[in-house]
Amino acid sequence: MFCRSVLAVAGACALIACSSTPPDEKKQPERAGIQQSENGFTLTEQTQVSGETRAEYDNAVHLLQEKQYEQGIASLQKVTQSAPGLVAPYIDLGIAYRESGALDKAEASLKRAIELNPRHPIAYNELGMVYRHKGQFAVARANYEKALALVPELHFARLNLAILCDLYLADLTCALDNYQAYQQAVPDDKQAAMWIADLRTRNGR
Repeated sequence: MFCRSVLAVAGACALIACSSTPPDEKKQPERAGIQQSENGFTLTEQTQVSGETRAEYDNAVHLLQEKQYEQGIASLQKVTQSAPGLVAPYIDLGIAYRESGALDKAEASLKRAIELNPRHPIAYNELGMVYRHKGQFAVARANYEKALALVPELHFARLNLAILCDLYLADLTCALDNYQAYQQAVPDDKQAAMWIADLRTRNGR
């Protein structure tokens, strides 16, 4: 029996940065600003929010980090009510709902994030995870691939796609290619090296 960990993005899912000027509503959404660190990725979203909304969001993120999902969801809902145009709270809601087992709500929240910014790679990665949990494997794959099309270096989505192809789609070529790409990004992951060796044995490569 093979065990693979399906990963969300480590570190901050999104960081709300206050701006001195309101965003241009007519401007087309850009790919979310992404920065890689030792702990994962940070997605930045620049917008104008009140101090109260920022504090509520920071509190919600802290609650989610402590796995207090019910309280975190309540705080995030307040943020979406006061600042409905922000992407980050909907992504965090999607994660919190998924962790709580509310997959339909998770799906709806992440789809709302994508409506607000169709070029947000984390939203697609997280939506892929939701669909994997719902057993909709082809749709999960499509979402992981969308995330990687936007940010090829997003190795969390790369590993999630490899796991999906390996354990759920029986697409060994897809699995091996993506495990190898993940290993190039995270060469110290010894478990991934074991998975690659195992897959090569099963795939005759």
